[in-house]
Amino acid sequence: MMALDISISPELSGQLRLGVLVLEGVLVGQTDEALAAQIEKTCDELKVKYGGLKSADVPGTGDARSLYKALGLDPTKTRPSNEALLRRALKGEPLYRINTLVDALNLSSLQHQLPFGLYDLGKVSPPVLLRRGLKGENYEGIRKGAVNVEGRPTLVDREGAFGNPTSDSARTMITKATRTALVTAYAPKAYNVARLSDVMDKTEATLVRFCGGVRSDLRLLT
Repeated sequence: MMALDISISPELSGQLRLGVLVLEGVLVGQTDEALAAQIEKTCDELKVKYGGLKSADVPGTGDARSLYKALGLDPTKTRPSNEALLRRALKGEPLYRINTLVDALNLSSLQHQLPFGLYDLGKVSPPVLLRRGLKGENYEGIRKGAVNVEGRPTLVDREGAFGNPTSDSARTMITKATRTALVTAYAPKAYNVARLSDVMDKTEATLVRFCGGVRSDLRLLT
């Protein structure tokens, strides 16, 4: 498979970093006992260590918040996906279980405290561009109605918008039929490149551990 045609628009270039990972040959299951145990262990550790704090005060959450603020978004109103997961963990609430690939990426998001996107690349029509959402632009969210992306950093392909750092679209969502996955990680401009590279490597290892697959693309865009 050729490298994915994906880029950042000039209006956002230099304002953030985007990790891009493509895994081919993944096998998505409904559940995995080892994965469930690891998620529960991670949530328990976070609750023990930071249970008395607000999610915004947990080390690492400032990265996603600074990204949102730099893009003109209020992270208390439009919460980064990683912080939404963290809030559940700190409250002792179990994470939603979707399938092994989604659950494994949620684990990575908890561990690294960055918002990720996850898409079935077979349902994406490249080229892919990260740009600000247009006036009135939206897409059908996963288990929710229309997601408004006006003014927000948004992934678009030839069929329109399909993802942002807060929530992804129903059109490109992961199912048990997914075989090629696109993973994106959103980080602020000041995020160290070597650190983001390490996050992507560890995320790849987590996903491959529980869902198999082979990396066909791994890049950091700015």
